[in-house]
Amino acid sequence: AGTIKEINIQIGQNVSQGDLILKIDTEETKKELTPEKEKISETIKANVDAQVVVLGAGPGGYTAAFRAADLGLKTILIERYPSLGGVCLNVGCIPSKALLHISKVKSEIEELKEHGIELGSGNPDAKSVRSWTEAIINKLTSGLKAMAKKRKIEIVEGLGTFSSPNSIEVNNNGETKTIRFDSAIIAAGSQASKLPFLPDDPRIMDSTDALLLENIPKRMLVIGGGIIGLEMATVYASMGCKITIVEMLDSLISECDKDIVRPLEKRIKKIYEKIYLKTGVTSVVAKKSGLEVSFEGKDVPEKGLFDAILVAVGRTSNGNKIG
Repeated sequence: AGTIKEINIQIGQNVSQGDLILKIDTEETKKELTPEKEKISETIKANVDAQVVVLGAGPGGYTAAFRAADLGLKTILIERYPSLGGVCLNVGCIPSKALLHISKVKSEIEELKEHGIELGSGNPDAKSVRSWTEAIINKLTSGLKAMAKKRKIEIVEGLGTFSSPNSIEVNNNGETKTIRFDSAIIAAGSQASKLPFLPDDPRIMDSTDALLLENIPKRMLVIGGGIIGLEMATVYASMGCKITIVEMLDSLISECDKDIVRPLEKRIKKIYEKIYLKTGVTSVVAKKSGLEVSFEGKDVPEKGLFDAILVAVGRTSNGNKIG
């Protein structure tokens, strides 16, 4: 790109290979395009500088940081939590699949009884299962940290927000650090969506809380019949919890083909206590005896009492929290 300074041919003139057609001034154009950025960079007071800043250390963030570092760029990776890996590794895909494996093994043990093979109850111990999943997570996060260190990527812990087009402020427990950068990659991820009408009660959980397995209730309501809700419902059902699913739409995992969902629904109907489709939750009242839930839908009870509620109604982007 540049500015045309001189044209050396006339309209209709024949040209040959090697002829000088025009002259372009690229230096002037470069100066016109970059002064604002240079001015900004000069006025920002920063604790540290980087060529590339990556905001968020989930699968998108850490892979981008690794690639930038591999290309020889000075890279800083900002993460608000102590460990790398984001939701997927710490409180999402990895721990949930580990717990689902436990549920599958328990199911297989129960099926073996029908073939005359007795292996005991196979009931999972929540504390032991939690320790096992934590060990898996720690092993993987340690591996990511080692890979970042090998690439000389600086990891800054804290909540990052943009303070200007070329700087980010990172707040960690009241301490603020300003990072000045040339380029930024935003990989801030998402968080569990909340229902505003629900009371503030420890018995009401999101998927992150549910993965901790701190308490296995006798009866649990799962609001949302998507993948996250059904995964955690299966885990808790394998530990002896009676599960009720409530879904607003007319199908579980509505984004999937119904031919795929149908055999799954047939199987989990044997495991869960109730599945209510085209049903909404209108209110929840926290009582000492449990959580009293009011339903709205066809052929559903007006109210139900549960020991816990898991809210799994999707996820919300963190993009509006970064400045």
